[in-house]
Amino acid sequence: MDVPELLYKKPEFIETASGNKVSKNSVMCGSQNIILQGRTVVLQDCIVRGDLAGVKIGRHCIIGERVVIRPPFKRFQAGVAFFPMHIGDYVVIEDDCVINASTIGSYVHIGKGSVIGRRSTLKDCCAIAPNSVVPPETIVPPYAYYSGQPALYVNDLPECTRELMVDYAETFYQNFKAV
Repeated sequence: MDVPELLYKKPEFIETASGNKVSKNSVMCGSQNIILQGRTVVLQDCIVRGDLAGVKIGRHCIIGERVVIRPPFKRFQAGVAFFPMHIGDYVVIEDDCVINASTIGSYVHIGKGSVIGRRSTLKDCCAIAPNSVVPPETIVPPYAYYSGQPALYVNDLPECTRELMVDYAETFYQNFKAV
């Protein structure tokens, strides 16, 4: 996959010691409960809701513009409980997605405009097509491609999916340069 050079204005991003690049136009609620493992890019106008429960995002992840990441919840008679969310390494979440999953494995690609329902689990090396809606509590198996509203299994991904995702995420990070 070819990744064009993406230039950003250095004053508009915060770069951490571990190489994370986070847009100052993004909202990190409860930042003490948000862990970015390193070399992760969070683009503008994202909302990460660490104030509800812990959010852990792995290495070399790309969070697109206007993405909302909020931990999953469950209703009980006494009220609502939020649960921690874990996102693995080399995950690409394209623009305008709403993520409410409990776990997203490593080497996962989520297409633009998709909605991941609460307490869903996306296993390693899977992909969600653009504008798809994954229903709540869905388990997407490894190497599966899901599409539609509701998102259903379409076909298998190639065995090289892991290598493709590593290559794409690392190239994106290298081409994301300050001016």
